Amino acid sequence: MTSTVDTHEIAIVGGGSAGLATAALLRSEGRNALVLERGPEPGAAWRLRYDRLHLHTPRLLSGLPGLRIPRRYGRWVARDDLIDYFRRYAEAHDLDVRTGTRVDRIERDGGAWRLETSQGPLRAETVVVATGYNGVPYVPDWPGREGFTGELVHSSGYMNTDPYRGRDVLVVGAGNSGAEIAHDLADGGVKRSRLSVRTPPQIVRRATAGIPAQLLGMAIKNMPPHWVDPITKTQRKLSIPDLSAQGLPRPEHGVRTSFIATGTTPILDVGIVDAVKHGRVEVVAAVDGFDGADVLLADGSRIAPDAVIAATGFRAGLDELVGHLDVLTPRGLPTKTDGEPALPGLWFVGFTPTLGGQLREGSAAARKVASALVA
Repeated sequence: MTSTVDTHEIAIVGGGSAGLATAALLRSEGRNALVLERGPEPGAAWRLRYDRLHLHTPRLLSGLPGLRIPRRYGRWVARDDLIDYFRRYAEAHDLDVRTGTRVDRIERDGGAWRLETSQGPLRAETVVVATGYNGVPYVPDWPGREGFTGELVHSSGYMNTDPYRGRDVLVVGAGNSGAEIAHDLADGGVKRSRLSVRTPPQIVRRATAGIPAQLLGMAIKNMPPHWVDPITKTQRKLSIPDLSAQGLPRPEHGVRTSFIATGTTPILDVGIVDAVKHGRVEVVAAVDGFDGADVLLADGSRIAPDAVIAATGFRAGLDELVGHLDVLTPRGLPTKTDGEPALPGLWFVGFTPTLGGQLREGSAAARKVASALVA
């Protein structure tokens, strides 16, 4: 007696914003997709982010296609409210979301695809991978890291200040997560909050005169390239005080050049500028390695924090899933995404870094993929 593999027309791997938006758009065209989410709820990855997290993009520019985020959540939506919105979104569009299902590998299966999952294999004619480019926490292999006698955690393991009160804490990495965690610690009763910075970051106000920074990021796409850096450099001079004396000099280039060079978005200030200016967060040099209880810094100094939080980013983590299919760049990102299949029947959505807001741009990419699939 042979068993039949669970078969679907379309399977979407990842129940975050891009996956849910793609499924809803397909549903509106009469195409049913099975959404496979490894966590216990739609958008579960957001549950692993720190308690204080709010969206940096305003509510009106962050909703997914077909359902606005409720006004009662405020202009800057909190983490838990966003997760509640994702749940309501899946319900409103009657999406087939199978939670607690991790997809380990995708293989060719004749003219379709076979997905090896934690709940057994299934088959789909079309697969859309929507796991995002923040799939796997990344911690650099610093010399001496394994012998560090203090506490070392990735920022994905940071929830709130409770475990760190009264302690000396070093946050490594001057992106949005690092800046917000260092600020959160300074407000939360730690003995000392320090932020390790390798490259001076771009910093912009989350909103200036009521205008959200996201609108600038959206406008940059349509500006002549040679306008962007001068405009953003001038904006920083007018809105952000000179923090050179505190260890955060203004970058030589503007936002566009930095984004092209590193793919990182600017820090959207929700308190880090004031914390650095008044010494509540101390800026130190980049981390070069560890030596027992000490952290070795690039300027030749060493410090001995009780705990180190590595806000050093993520990797897409697609190698085991699709690395054998020759669809990834050397950086581990899809060779083709957001509207063009990497292989016949294999699509990727939501893997493009953007200055225009992750949720908004992910929805735009979902429209391209859904339209192409329906066509």
